[in-house]
Amino acid sequence: MKVGQSIDIHPLSRDRALILGGVTILHYAGLVGHSDADVLVHAVAEAIIGALGLGDLGTHFPDNKEINKDRNSLDILKEVFRMMKERGYSIGNIDALILCEKPLLVPYIPAMKENIAGVLECDNTEVNIKATRGEGLGFVGEEKGIVASAVVLLKGKEDE
Repeated sequence: MKVGQSIDIHPLSRDRALILGGVTILHYAGLVGHSDADVLVHAVAEAIIGALGLGDLGTHFPDNKEINKDRNSLDILKEVFRMMKERGYSIGNIDALILCEKPLLVPYIPAMKENIAGVLECDNTEVNIKATRGEGLGFVGEEKGIVASAVVLLKGKEDE
């Protein structure tokens, strides 16, 4: 078994769509980044990369490469999944947290879980996603950005 964890942060802008967990969410602002800036998927992908001991997300998907411009983060997760499978691992479970003042994310969480579980070829019960607010405090509470964190447990063939 291997454990990885990560956190991702992006600022909000009125010029972008809000995409979390591969779900486009109706909101007045979206996240700024080189790719689609999906902080949830980035945190999950980097946690897997970390569990594998392969550095960080930017090492594998740098923001100075044109191929990553406006890239769908679920496509990045597909490549990370391939790296994980090549090394003989599968998902044990994922526990993720999104810090977002608005909008309310509860209605979108089932679709986020399905998207992530679908890419990682695991049951959606192995993907847990929670959301909380900043209660008006800090850059999350002031609606200047969104943060996501993830912890991932990977199972090797010998763990099954």
